[in-house]
Amino acid sequence: MSDMVHPYIPNSVPEVKREMLRAIGASSTEELYSDIPEELRFRRKMNLPQPITAECDLVRHVMGILGKNQTCEENISFLGGGCARHYVPAICDEINGRSEFLTAYAGEPYEDHGRFQALFEYQSLMAELLDVDVVNVPTYDWGQAASTALRMAARIVGRNVALVSDTVSPERLAVMMNYCTPTLRIIPVAHSRATGMMDLADLKRKISDETAAVYFENPSYLGPIETEGEVIAEIAHQYGALLVVGTDPASLGVMVPPARYGCDLVCGDIQPLGMHMHYGGGLGGFIGCRDEERFVMEYPFRLFGIARTSVPGEWGFGDVAYGRTSFAQREEGKEFVGTAAALWGITAGVYLSLMGPKGMRDLGTTIMQKSQYAMARLSEIPGVRAPAFDAPHFKEFVVDFNGTGRTVRQINEHLLAHGIFGGADLSRDFPELGQSALYCVTEVHTQEQLDYLVEALSCAVKGGDCHGQGA
Repeated sequence: MSDMVHPYIPNSVPEVKREMLRAIGASSTEELYSDIPEELRFRRKMNLPQPITAECDLVRHVMGILGKNQTCEENISFLGGGCARHYVPAICDEINGRSEFLTAYAGEPYEDHGRFQALFEYQSLMAELLDVDVVNVPTYDWGQAASTALRMAARIVGRNVALVSDTVSPERLAVMMNYCTPTLRIIPVAHSRATGMMDLADLKRKISDETAAVYFENPSYLGPIETEGEVIAEIAHQYGALLVVGTDPASLGVMVPPARYGCDLVCGDIQPLGMHMHYGGGLGGFIGCRDEERFVMEYPFRLFGIARTSVPGEWGFGDVAYGRTSFAQREEGKEFVGTAAALWGITAGVYLSLMGPKGMRDLGTTIMQKSQYAMARLSEIPGVRAPAFDAPHFKEFVVDFNGTGRTVRQINEHLLAHGIFGGADLSRDFPELGQSALYCVTEVHTQEQLDYLVEALSCAVKGGDCHGQGA
């Protein structure tokens, strides 16, 4: 087995392997795995197909597999819930594909070619959008950002309970539970069945002197815009807790940023800001806050700042308070941080630079207008209610199909046959909503596509058939 040459494995030629082992002072590849207990080793032959040796045949085989995918290019997608289809300006791909940035994993000063400055500019643009002073270099995604924001709050106030709205994305909540346990105990706060907003009476019952933070999302995963943000902030602050709010940055051209209604730590994902969906993201989590030492020193992520150099008139870009990170302290770090999503930060910086305040306002206005049109048209279908909640919405909303006698699964199968990715089925994670689905409408949807959705759904709820296929 050790002498096998595999066309997919580099450096598998026996002479090359022997030379590599000699260079590192090892007698065999087995020696490299000596720390792994024998009972954990796989000693049988793996059941894999024979390698395809000709490159042209391999390409043909892989392209055949990829050809089975159904994408948003040939189908209309109304899926959201954390990763939605937005327009990506060509310049975003052009800039993030440059060699200076393409490997923007993290980097050190000796190999920086403008990445530190680009990320500083990203942080500055995001801070302006969020109306805060400090924003981190992006981390994995919103789930990690929200989890870290709660852990930061717990360290700041010295408590170990977080109250979290029960309308949070189930996937994000799972990440939060995993990331915060056992350091922080998460207690759900109910939502109003009528509006989808946080139930303030339930919040008041559950908040106490042990509460480190109150967390909700605005707009929420189910779509409603929380209109009682100031009240929630007052309740949290009365008990010495911090308010943490998750937000969609695409909404902040038309919505008041959370910092304006008492939010202490704001978080979210930059996916709407110039990132393709990429089979689930293009994701990058952010946390923003005021420029106060008690907040800044609890960030586990990289923060880039600007400072004068030893050369008169020259400025440099680099890490702020590097000693607070796990890179500097390792086992003494407050929270370990690995891979950054720095390339997406640079991409979002390009997007925000291109859009500007007016562009972000136009983006938000367009999304709200199109989603309002979609909800109004969908509500014309007998048995369908959109939105399911009596509240303002931004781009996502729950469509209630309980009056149609059809399941979301049946409806989505019908829509897929007609070139449409229907809304996310909520029946498992939110059983109280029955047969309901989460729909997402963004700036990329045309009126013709929205009308086609209404036509296809009308046929689906009747159990009939539609003609044509839109894209």
